[in-house]
Amino acid sequence: MFVDECVVKVAAGDGGRGCISFRREKYEPWGGPNGGDGGAGGDVVLLGSHDTNNLVDFKFQPHWKGERGEHGLGKDCNGREGKDAVLRLPLGTVVTDLATKRVVAEIVVDGQRVVLCKGGNGGWGNTHFKTSTNRAPSRANPGQDGERGEFRLVLKSIADVGLVGFPNAGKSSLTNAITKAHPKTAAYPFTTLHPQIGVIEFKDEVRGDRRLLLADIPGLIEGASENRGLGHRFLRHVERCALLLIIVDMAGNDGRDPREDYRQLLNELKLYDPALLKKPRIVAANKLDLPAFKENLRVFKRKYKVDVVEISCLENRGLDRLKNELLKRVTALRKKEKVSPAAAA
Repeated sequence: MFVDECVVKVAAGDGGRGCISFRREKYEPWGGPNGGDGGAGGDVVLLGSHDTNNLVDFKFQPHWKGERGEHGLGKDCNGREGKDAVLRLPLGTVVTDLATKRVVAEIVVDGQRVVLCKGGNGGWGNTHFKTSTNRAPSRANPGQDGERGEFRLVLKSIADVGLVGFPNAGKSSLTNAITKAHPKTAAYPFTTLHPQIGVIEFKDEVRGDRRLLLADIPGLIEGASENRGLGHRFLRHVERCALLLIIVDMAGNDGRDPREDYRQLLNELKLYDPALLKKPRIVAANKLDLPAFKENLRVFKRKYKVDVVEISCLENRGLDRLKNELLKRVTALRKKEKVSPAAAA
């Protein structure tokens, strides 16, 4: 089950109360106060983890709470601090406070830690209130309440390449062929019901093995940006991709026009977020093995000035060239990001 959006209710642990205690020992008539402090409550912590890829754990366990701090004890013994509640989130998760509608955290790096709700401080024991005029204070502080709130978690997959196309264009077949992911493939639309993250691996004895992450987005249809079909739920997953790979059925099966398919795909991306059209993109012209491919490709190139890589997922033709082109493009984009003033700031 794939879940990319859910709501959680979290509460940090309350602090333990301070202790009122006095020394009572033989030959110590003026022992004085010795009440320890309460322990701090456990925080609610967000932790980025590349070992998880969706939010299903939080769909069925929406309540998370930090442990309460222990109360202070006599003999100047402080209470133990409460354990943190750690929410392991997939990279790309955006956390929004439902009360303020404000984004409070974005988890983008493995191992990133963000304290979402702070645990309450423990109360002071009566030792802290001893003065020269009050040598036997009968006062201690209660622990403070931990912070709490209700938050929406939204996953926006972080991948190098976002694969977009109409149903039955060959997205799942391409993902199967060039990555280690194995999405379902069949001769009917909407076989992919949720985004698939696949790894494209490159063997390089000189520079070392390299890899790219590819996000296979469920098939879009016309009107996807208006909440039709499946794709509207997952368009957010292309927002963080460095490069868009648009796969088109260039053979025009089922009476489809590749030019019109490409126009509609760009239009749906634009309606969802105009910034998506500013991303670099490559067209993978699929079904090279069919007779109508060449003529459709010639007409397509005459209308659209875009980089096209000819492939056949059925016969595994052109796939190595496509992989190398993706690696070259993404590597150049990542280098540009590192040297840009915005990235440096």
